[in-house]
Amino acid sequence: MGAIHISPFAGSWYPEHRSELERLLAERFGQSRQRTGPFLRPGGLAFVMPHAGPAYSGTVASAVYRAVEHQKPEQIVLLAFPHRGFLKGVVTPDVEAISTPLGEVAIDRAFAREFRTVPEARVCDHSFEIQLPYLQMTVPGARVTPLYVGEMTAGERGAAADVLAAAWRPGVVFLASSDFTHYGPRFEHVPFAADRNTAERLRELDFEYIEAAGSLDSSRFLDTLRQHKATVCGASPIALLLDTLERLGGEEIYQSTLDYQTSGDLTGDWEDSVSYAALGYYRRQAFELDETDREALLDSAAETLRRLREEGSLEAIPARGGSVALTARCGAFVSLHQGEELLGCIGNLLGRGPLVEEVAQLALAAALDDPRFRQAASVQGPIDIEISVLTPFRWIRGAEEFSVGKHGALLKLGKHAGLLLPQVAEGRDWTAEDFLRAVARKSNLGPSAWRDPRARLSVFEAQIFARKNIPPKMHTVPSPSPSKAKS
Repeated sequence: MGAIHISPFAGSWYPEHRSELERLLAERFGQSRQRTGPFLRPGGLAFVMPHAGPAYSGTVASAVYRAVEHQKPEQIVLLAFPHRGFLKGVVTPDVEAISTPLGEVAIDRAFAREFRTVPEARVCDHSFEIQLPYLQMTVPGARVTPLYVGEMTAGERGAAADVLAAAWRPGVVFLASSDFTHYGPRFEHVPFAADRNTAERLRELDFEYIEAAGSLDSSRFLDTLRQHKATVCGASPIALLLDTLERLGGEEIYQSTLDYQTSGDLTGDWEDSVSYAALGYYRRQAFELDETDREALLDSAAETLRRLREEGSLEAIPARGGSVALTARCGAFVSLHQGEELLGCIGNLLGRGPLVEEVAQLALAAALDDPRFRQAASVQGPIDIEISVLTPFRWIRGAEEFSVGKHGALLKLGKHAGLLLPQVAEGRDWTAEDFLRAVARKSNLGPSAWRDPRARLSVFEAQIFARKNIPPKMHTVPSPSPSKAKS
């Protein structure tokens, strides 16, 4: 057993001197906060992060490590892979500690014994060792187990996932190291020519892979990569991570995209570009807002509607008094009712702005812009406000993965798309197939369109809260504002 392994990546992939390395990482953490905001969602079970040098992927990787630091885990299980040579199965290097400019990182040999041990020289790779300085900065007391993941059959991967899932408990976090698309002649992967649309097309390609990973279905993820001859280098660690999460049970798990960037964004060179994604995996409860935040959003929507109806004001009043959770960007809908009558329902799927601002904008749009109903801004009497804050979407295979009363659904097929919120099923004796047929009709498609192999069917959950709003006198209604998505 080798005692201490000195990482060869200091002085090449990142600075060899402690002060320079600490300064570089601090800069990347600051840039991450500027890009993604101050909110750090609690309870992450697992994360995917890139492994280029901190000068390139450090800002995106920092989105993961800021979240990890916030959680203060006791144990990190890091799934990596060797870029060179062939590896089969899951192995761990035969070292007791690895040294970087920030000191030594002890390897948790007790858990590592669950897997085959190989000489450090056989697997030494930046996919693991580039992560160590981040861990030393954020969770210096955590036990760390490096696992290098190679080629496996589905059965072998499932057996390894059984071991990992059995080891999970509160305080354990799984990490998987991977860059996403390697584009350009240098990587022998040019699915489209480099031009002014390269950035957008790379994003579309990467987010297809990200969406496939969000299904938590390793077969779907790997099949999607194969269809595109993808150059996602850490496919094996991600697939093992997905199989592990699928075995954890309990509340449903959803994938959240924490950040995304490409080397082309940083350098302006689109001839050769590498994509970086930071992904987090959370149970349903992690997306819940507390009562104070819910009340702050309801106050925001109510005050926006009051001013619209009393004064004709088109000003969206941001939420006040809530927590930092309201700076998060996530899907949301605002529905306006008068008794049983729906007056408007407008939302967005992914969150263009922070909730603290977005809900008021949606309330304004629901009152003015939904052409399916009489304009709520012109209605006399009380109006009820209902807000739905969505989890991320998870791609599913069919009705067997859909639960009526729990899930909403999003269907995409070609240029058609439609969404129904979970509460649409209330008061209806619907089966899962009834709900999906309704989503297909909402998408202006035939009722069986959700069965089409080309269709993309996703589920989500929603936290739903409401309030009655009774404004005083009415004012002249202004012209409609720009429309948004309708439920």
